Amino acid sequence: MIAIIDDVLAPEELQEILTHFDRADFVDGKKTAGWHAKLVKNNMQLPSKATSTQELRKQVKEALIRNKLFQALVQPKIVHSLLFSRYEVGMSYGTHVDNAFMGKGEFWRSDISFTLFLCEPEGYEGGELVIEASDGDRAYKLPSGSALVYPSSTLHRVNPVTAGVRFAAVGWVQSLVRDPDKREILFDLDTTRRSLFAKGGKTIEFDLISKSYANLLRQWAD
Repeated sequence: MIAIIDDVLAPEELQEILTHFDRADFVDGKKTAGWHAKLVKNNMQLPSKATSTQELRKQVKEALIRNKLFQALVQPKIVHSLLFSRYEVGMSYGTHVDNAFMGKGEFWRSDISFTLFLCEPEGYEGGELVIEASDGDRAYKLPSGSALVYPSSTLHRVNPVTAGVRFAAVGWVQSLVRDPDKREILFDLDTTRRSLFAKGGKTIEFDLISKSYANLLRQWAD
């Protein structure tokens, strides 16, 4: 499932991150790319081990954890390997697939990828995130503070930036539920039971759907 989540970050959180970027030293993004992705990756990133980067990661993770739509969509077990990227004019990230496992010393599965857009789309030209699929490419350029979540198994790319600067945070999720079809079933059930509760409160229908939701999650989680 590909989904857009609006307003993951509050305006003051966005401003804090962008203010940090103004004084930060970015490094070559190839340092965190796999051996084949290095061939097509051309961007800059915040140094992964810097204390300030760790603080920004914590801030973004906390924002994702409190976002109910993100929780319902991806069923996160762990949000990991968060990177902050900068694309200047001429920079891009060619077609690639994300590694199945990430982490040094620990192996976290990448079930879901997400891109959190950190600047307004009118502030740069090009730089669309493109998800490639058998029925055609889909390009995304979201408002600042909004996130796109998509399967890590997809081929995707970032088109060349032709004007301005593009800032984004990218990360990955190891889900409690590995199978994307099962995650979608759980999301549909959760959406339905919340709608029923909003309309009629705690009814027998709500209880039965909640029972099915909980039992399927119990059965499918790993």
